[in-house]
Amino acid sequence: MNNSYDLIIIGGGPAGLSAAIYGGRAKLKTLIINKGPIGGMVDTTREIVNYPGYINISGPDLMRDFKKHAESFGVEFLKDEVVNTDFPQPIKKVTTKKKKDFSAKAVIIAAGNTPRLLNIPGEKELRGNGVAYCATCDAEFFEGEDVVVIGSGDQAIEEGMFITKFARKVTVIVLHNEGILDCNKLSAEKAFKNEKMEFVWNSTIEAVLGEDNVEGVKIKNLKTGSSSILKCQGVFFFVGMIPATQFLKESGVEMDPRGYIPVNELMETNLSGVYAVGDNRVKYLRQVVSAAGDGASAAVAAERYIEELDAFQNNIANNDKKVLLVFFSAWCTESLEFSSCMEELQQEFSEEFNLVKVDMATKKNLAEMYKVKTVPAVVILDKGEKIKELECSMDKAKLKAQLL
Repeated sequence: MNNSYDLIIIGGGPAGLSAAIYGGRAKLKTLIINKGPIGGMVDTTREIVNYPGYINISGPDLMRDFKKHAESFGVEFLKDEVVNTDFPQPIKKVTTKKKKDFSAKAVIIAAGNTPRLLNIPGEKELRGNGVAYCATCDAEFFEGEDVVVIGSGDQAIEEGMFITKFARKVTVIVLHNEGILDCNKLSAEKAFKNEKMEFVWNSTIEAVLGEDNVEGVKIKNLKTGSSSILKCQGVFFFVGMIPATQFLKESGVEMDPRGYIPVNELMETNLSGVYAVGDNRVKYLRQVVSAAGDGASAAVAAERYIEELDAFQNNIANNDKKVLLVFFSAWCTESLEFSSCMEELQQEFSEEFNLVKVDMATKKNLAEMYKVKTVPAVVILDKGEKIKELECSMDKAKLKAQLL
């Protein structure tokens, strides 16, 4: 395996795989580094019925199709865990748990998140067979059945109410005294009025029961210490999610207090050439379809970033002559006319200057690098270093005087 790539994607869930498909199709040398099974949390989902084009498919089967699609474009896969990064430089570097070093021109972080586990008996064993962590994903599979919800925060109560659209009954296990929930007051009021919701107060769950599928839960009353069995066919845990971004603590990537990564519409983080997609970013909807969209956006943005990076190295940083970097916009007639004027002027100074035109609409990274905010603009460079910025006008004599 050659350890130098155009694009490295950290994580092999739907966001990472979608990014890989777009990266591979763009002829970028692309590597996915994934520490667990391909598909991430989707690999634990029994059925998916809301991904366009698939009326009904299992999570593992859908992710297998994603992977095959990526492989068809030459994407490479490595099962390993990224433990260290060096992102501030133009060439990004990552180090894995198996002490392998890789470099890339751009990196997409698609590490996802994981449910906060209680690690009680039966929880891991029955995951995907009655134990669930996403109501939007799995609630409809419990049509007419009895479901238990663990937790009393906003997510637990709001998703519990969503589950009542399908389940016969939803029983919420709450740590606190009767009437006390951790969610907002409006959600609490709605939950108490919901005829399908019941509450077990001052209690916690000790075990999930069942052989092949969930058959019930063992509940402990915190005040009396007594235990009881509640029959059910599904258990939803809503005790929090943890973004898998701990490895980024010293990376320079900006994160919110919970560890989620804020991005813009291009999925760009605060570091050039570093993108974040899927469940580890700040976002509204965490679903396969939205994750796939994230991956597509990031990969296209990364492709354009890499094009700019390559153009900078080939046409600017390694240029034997000084460079007239002309910024224009295809939507601005004045800037188009000005760029033509600069092309004519460059012919008179061809022994000293080369000219490189930059469309601000498609090559914004160069504009940010040289702090150009409006068009037309001209920056004079020597080996990539800014010497001066011209005062732009259609007066050739004034422009020529600034080049002398």
